[in-house]
Amino acid sequence: MTPSFATRPRFGEGELALLPAKSVFINCPFDREYAPLFDAIVFATVCCGFMPRSALESGDVAESRLDRITRAIFNSRYSIHDLSRCSGEGDENLARFNMPLELGMAMAKRFIGGAGDHDWLVLVPEGHAYGKLISDLAAFDPPRHDGSVEKVTSAVMAWLATRKDAVPAVTPKLVLSKLSEFREKKAGLDDTWGGYTPWADVIVLANETAKTVQTWAPE
Repeated sequence: MTPSFATRPRFGEGELALLPAKSVFINCPFDREYAPLFDAIVFATVCCGFMPRSALESGDVAESRLDRITRAIFNSRYSIHDLSRCSGEGDENLARFNMPLELGMAMAKRFIGGAGDHDWLVLVPEGHAYGKLISDLAAFDPPRHDGSVEKVTSAVMAWLATRKDAVPAVTPKLVLSKLSEFREKKAGLDDTWGGYTPWADVIVLANETAKTVQTWAPE
């Protein structure tokens, strides 16, 4: 008798279906230091009823990163961009400009398709002279954060909660109360996969944890 195996989750299918109207591209650093904030943004996005998109989702090393990013942005109704790493770092004092580049792509998407086609949120750290870095952002007054999980979660949710089709009555306090559970289980996945956890598995875990948050939300 041939043994039966459960089909593993595939990004873009079933509960992981990619509906542009519910998709949120997340543009932020992927380093170890930023990981708690990245996890918070992913989990908050899911708790608000949306699908996080990322350059990590395809796992296809035969396709350029820029191709993956462009496809994800242009197939997402929303995007979140954190410019925290746009200051000099290391011995050479070099800044990271991938985030501003991807923000520009999102702006182009909105320009091409109209205001109803793409909406974006920019996050900047407190005290950051982003107006000098990208003076065109001065007119938008993006929310500032102090690098804490609490501030980033609140800023992201304050924006997502006002988007169409957001899950009602889910608050940052509720999300933060379950974030540590999500992060602990995600760390277990990362250990199992040697640090290369498939994006689909991360989102399935976020969905499972988010259900308890949404159940607690008042009617």
